[in-house]
Amino acid sequence: MAASNGGALPVVDLAPFFAAGDADDAGARARATDAVREACQATGFFRAVNHGVPPELMARALDLSAAFFALPDEEKAKVRPAEGASPAPLPVGYARQPAHSADKNEYLLLFNPKLGLNHYPAHPAGFRDALEECYGKLTELGLLIQDILSECMGLPRGFLADYNADRGFDFLTALRYFPATSPDENNGISAHEDGNCVTFVLQDGVGGLEVLGEDGRWVPAEPVEGSIVVNVGDVLQVLSNNKFRSATHRVVRRPGAHRHSIAFFLNLHGDKWVEPLPEFAGGAGEPPRYRGFRYNEYMQLRMRNKTHPPSRPEDVVHITHYQI
Repeated sequence: MAASNGGALPVVDLAPFFAAGDADDAGARARATDAVREACQATGFFRAVNHGVPPELMARALDLSAAFFALPDEEKAKVRPAEGASPAPLPVGYARQPAHSADKNEYLLLFNPKLGLNHYPAHPAGFRDALEECYGKLTELGLLIQDILSECMGLPRGFLADYNADRGFDFLTALRYFPATSPDENNGISAHEDGNCVTFVLQDGVGGLEVLGEDGRWVPAEPVEGSIVVNVGDVLQVLSNNKFRSATHRVVRRPGAHRHSIAFFLNLHGDKWVEPLPEFAGGAGEPPRYRGFRYNEYMQLRMRNKTHPPSRPEDVVHITHYQI
């Protein structure tokens, strides 16, 4: 089972997946797989430890990210996305949420460095190297988690790796959330679910990430040095026909402190078809809970939520848009 720490997120130790392959290790891997399954079914979130991403790299990337965001606005603006059409699925480089947005943060977004799409800051020194190293390590972790999820879901070995083999749509964002200005003005990022497959979050010591529990209460995902917060997104919820949970989460800003985090999104190619798998619907004796859709269509609808926010909250598109 996943280790419990009160009302906080379950903790999963991934060390067995990096060990040699004797019988004891196989048993430990099976227990860790069960812990991941349990967490994905219960909350959709867990905290990974012994995950293969060096703690020194995580700390260095967060420190350099904080140094970048502390630069003058005109310096950060040099990394803004270029005007006009871009081959990237999302604008790369630096951006800040518009003044009218309920979300109060700024961020730097990059795709797979091998694609040559990114805009990097010239300062601070070493930031680009740290981001690219983080990207590589988090990609490796994403592929490991994807294989574990295949096992958790009872799918053929390597099924998700084959289904989601294109790494051209994954992306990483370094974020800075501004300090809260009052108890009522503390929104960092509004309550939402992630539309992708799997998300990883590295965070500094400030805190503010919260997950909506089954009882309707917000559970803090408090920072624990060296750990990575993992959550499954809407794609896994649909594929599993609601067996895995894409949980609602938010960031609440704290007074007197900026919050820094790095989020990595293991994503799906926009042309992929998403629908409940036969292992969970139809042949499994349960009706499908969603109609099938092209992933890019859903991403465009979610993007429109931000670019053209509906006047009525009930008109914001969620994965329930495809619910049967």
